[in-house]
Amino acid sequence: MKHILFISLAALAITAYGCGEPKLKTASVDRVLKAMTLEEKVHLVIGTGMAGFSGDNAAVGATKSIVPGAAGTTYPIERLGIPSIVLADGPAGLRIDPTREGDENTYYCTHFPIGTLLASTWNQELVESVGQAMGEEVHEYGADVYLAPALNIHRHPLNGRNFEYYSEDPVLAGKTAAAYVRGVQKNDVGTSVKHFAYNNQETNRTGNNAIISPRAQREIYLKGFEITVKEADPWTIMSSYNKINGTYTSQSYDLLTTVLRDEWGFKGLVMTDWFGGDDGAQQIAAGNDMLQPGTDKQYEQIMEALKDGSLTEAQLDVCVKRVLELVKRSPNVKGYAYSNKPDLEGHAAVTRKSALEGMVLLENNGVLPLKEVKNVAVFGCTSYDFIAGGTGSGNVNRAYTVSLLDGLKNAGFNVDDSQKGAVLKHIADKEAAFRASLGNDSFAVFFPAPRPSEFIPSPVQLAASAKANDVAIITFGRNSGEFFDRSAADFELSAKERELLDKVAAAFHTQGKKVVVVLNIGGVIETASWKSIPDAVLLAWQAGQEGGNSVTDILSGIESPSGKLPMTFPVNLMDAASSANFPIDADAGVYFLDRRKDIGQKDVDQTDYAEGIYVGYRWFDKQDLAVSYPFGYGLSYTSFEYSHPSVQNDGSTVTAKVTVKNIGSFEGKESVQLYASAPAGKLDKPVKELKAYAKTASLKPGESQELTLCFPVSGLASFDEEASAWVVDEGTYSFLFGASSRDIRCTATAEIAGSEMQVNRVLLKE
Repeated sequence: MKHILFISLAALAITAYGCGEPKLKTASVDRVLKAMTLEEKVHLVIGTGMAGFSGDNAAVGATKSIVPGAAGTTYPIERLGIPSIVLADGPAGLRIDPTREGDENTYYCTHFPIGTLLASTWNQELVESVGQAMGEEVHEYGADVYLAPALNIHRHPLNGRNFEYYSEDPVLAGKTAAAYVRGVQKNDVGTSVKHFAYNNQETNRTGNNAIISPRAQREIYLKGFEITVKEADPWTIMSSYNKINGTYTSQSYDLLTTVLRDEWGFKGLVMTDWFGGDDGAQQIAAGNDMLQPGTDKQYEQIMEALKDGSLTEAQLDVCVKRVLELVKRSPNVKGYAYSNKPDLEGHAAVTRKSALEGMVLLENNGVLPLKEVKNVAVFGCTSYDFIAGGTGSGNVNRAYTVSLLDGLKNAGFNVDDSQKGAVLKHIADKEAAFRASLGNDSFAVFFPAPRPSEFIPSPVQLAASAKANDVAIITFGRNSGEFFDRSAADFELSAKERELLDKVAAAFHTQGKKVVVVLNIGGVIETASWKSIPDAVLLAWQAGQEGGNSVTDILSGIESPSGKLPMTFPVNLMDAASSANFPIDADAGVYFLDRRKDIGQKDVDQTDYAEGIYVGYRWFDKQDLAVSYPFGYGLSYTSFEYSHPSVQNDGSTVTAKVTVKNIGSFEGKESVQLYASAPAGKLDKPVKELKAYAKTASLKPGESQELTLCFPVSGLASFDEEASAWVVDEGTYSFLFGASSRDIRCTATAEIAGSEMQVNRVLLKE
């Protein structure tokens, strides 16, 4: 009997563990880790390389192409059942190859609205729903980790990647990113929140040293990441290219271990941005668990450090374990049979509808919505060639982009497109000339062609158009993208754009007709000098593949605009405090990083964030500077009244309430912003700071809704560098309920007890 029992237990053990080595799908991570050789461990923390690169960028290994066009894969170890998992770009939609050799099927993805538009919705529930649609495509196309969202602070209007990011304010940025992460990860796929941290310019991004005070880091540049980590539990974080106070972020133990893990409690994996940092061993020691896309040089650096003792196997094991944990929770290991058939039609409806809430009505002199308007004339190259989103890793290979011209036609407008052929040829010629100038540059696929100069009809053509049509719509476009910072000249309307605006406005106004300007842009431009010329200005952002339909839905009044600005529009570029320390060249065009000749100049190798915490509206308020449009600004087709403000403090949570009533004649939504103004204390503080926000349901005329806005009392703290502590000053705080940062509708006060919370003294300036 005992003999039979022994055989049964042995059989059970074989069944549980399998023959031979443990397999990741069934065995514990610790058991698999114990079975790994040192060489396998080092391989596992390095990706499988990237096609088309050689030398220091050579692949450390090869793996079959699982999802063509995905950004990278992890290293497979077959004997232990450790497969490659797929990492794919975002954040405006999944970026993979749309076609495959020898395959008649297509693999297009949905191009959703860009980050600035999503933030402009001020609607976390909506952002979460967009993230859920994105995540479904990631899941069904066989990817495991989606390299998104991006939430670096809009420090300066010319940063080329502002379109991917959300705001100049860390609360709005963090809350938006957290909603996005929750939505994507509902699909059992991971996100990678990027770029951690301080990636606020593209110029020399892989070498620039950001010099930032601990206070500015804690209150501005890290706060959004902290909110996202604590509220959404992302699977992974991506470290940025740049240095912080002399150390590459991917090699900063202070940032990746002390702050991210010890203070914030992050439990996931940290990966590099592609080819980030310069020392693989230091990256592992810092807690940067995985190096992407992976190079031979990194493998050698880690092995050498293990041999000379500067890196221990125990340190390596920490990172290996996190990689194993990520791979184990992936759809691949779970055996998910992805379909390659996501609901693209349903997602097109999601992107069209979601874009409506992020479009911002800047001006409206009685022309919008376009009621009893049938005949429309469109001008501007971008009306025919709408910009769905930014370029680089943030681009999406979609099946189509709806132009404004087509959107208007789809809605039943009679559109004067007599100039269409000439304009499209003008655009195509400019694009062809630019592509030819790039030659065989390996990064050429990422580079956006500069927007073509505007095509201006003759005076006779303009006069005829003004006579025949009810309204003119002019679209101005701006590129956004990875690898370049916009030039100062790009901030303003070009001479041709201003000429087009002036001539169209003169022709149509002479006939008693109205003119609307649509801004198809990814970031801030100058508006103060010309915004009074047209009768309306709609900031459409870059609304994804359904852009033309979404803009038309707003113009025609299918829905009232409810978007509000997530950043300030200054009167002049140099009014922004960060302009004193940003690589600006007023005469330059687009700068691609590998073509710069001025490395070593101010703000290229090193950028001093001398403005400290005074970024965006904090600066404009402190200096009492006039702005073109304030943070949080946005018009509607209706009007709202705020009343019955109240604030309560239970010692841990501030709970504010306000009633919003639609007092106009059009149904619409309103975003309410809650700002706090602190009593005088030891530290210099902003005039006010955003602490919470909420958006009403769609209110019919005369309808009211009470909104509740909550945040922790600790959210009132400022960072005291001397004490290395978060300090809440005791006293009476004013709470301001605003339609924008400069349109405060009502206020309330509350008494707040003082408190202090010590943190590690890290991330110090050189």
